[in-house]
Amino acid sequence: MTSKLIQGYEVVIGFETHTQLATSSKIFSRASTAFGAEPNTQAAPVDLALPGTLPVMNKGAVECAIKLGLALGSTIAEKSIFARKNYFYPDLPKGYQISQFEIPVVQGGSVEFFLGDEKKTVRLVRAHLEEDAGKSLHEDFVGQSGIDLNRAGTPLLEIVTEPDIRSSDEAVAYAKELHKIVTWIGICDGNMQEGSFRCDANVSVRKPGAELGTRREIKNLNSFKFMQQAIDFEIRWQIEQIEDGHKIQQATVLFDPDTGETRAMRTKEDAADYRYFPDPDCPAACCAKLGERGQGHDARTAPRDGRALCE
Repeated sequence: MTSKLIQGYEVVIGFETHTQLATSSKIFSRASTAFGAEPNTQAAPVDLALPGTLPVMNKGAVECAIKLGLALGSTIAEKSIFARKNYFYPDLPKGYQISQFEIPVVQGGSVEFFLGDEKKTVRLVRAHLEEDAGKSLHEDFVGQSGIDLNRAGTPLLEIVTEPDIRSSDEAVAYAKELHKIVTWIGICDGNMQEGSFRCDANVSVRKPGAELGTRREIKNLNSFKFMQQAIDFEIRWQIEQIEDGHKIQQATVLFDPDTGETRAMRTKEDAADYRYFPDPDCPAACCAKLGERGQGHDARTAPRDGRALCE
């Protein structure tokens, strides 16, 4: 079926979803991941990047990643490499984030769902493990910002799709299906209000048959309602800019629910800007034996359509 056009333009959307894994401790330390503690009361020396500390991998986080890969028909890497993603931000004490680049745990796979009566398939590029950053606090400070590092080091699985999505309706349907899968197999509690399931939508438009347009990434969408509103606004904005003769600049944007508009946050970085290299303090994760156990969940036995849950 051909894509629905909006004012003569085809919409192209890819998703990156940060899924907080349901482990009781952080990905590289024994600090708790419980939500709602007083600021900076759940940050271990490793999370604070104190000199002389070394990360120790949380086996449970690797097992969660493998569960998802098995559920979605992905390839599980025999050995998965961790990398340093270098950038500066006040709530990132080390000056880099431990993530994965060349060899993620989960490679390929797909998510299938229904949009109305039409079956859709969104292909996955990868799902990689990484640590979360801390949180900057602005509301309670005048002319200053506070830093809460309770969240620093929380285990995340970032699930990245191919640009297979062609509308905001399809984007929301995909996100709902993925949310159902990660909660069903027990790797995430799915609490969007607490940030356990956060989506980034890479949105671009193009004339049919043309090369992919320049994308803008809408960050931290934690509501299906706001997700649809943000994508719809971004599509209209990009088309208006192109029709007025302007070029779209690659950028990271935020959605403001009060105005119903997106606003630029910063110019978007590419992989080269992060200067990835293998983390010398993190040995490779050997996933083959863990994957052979099967972990007891397979999406082929899960309800593939929300309608089946009611039958």
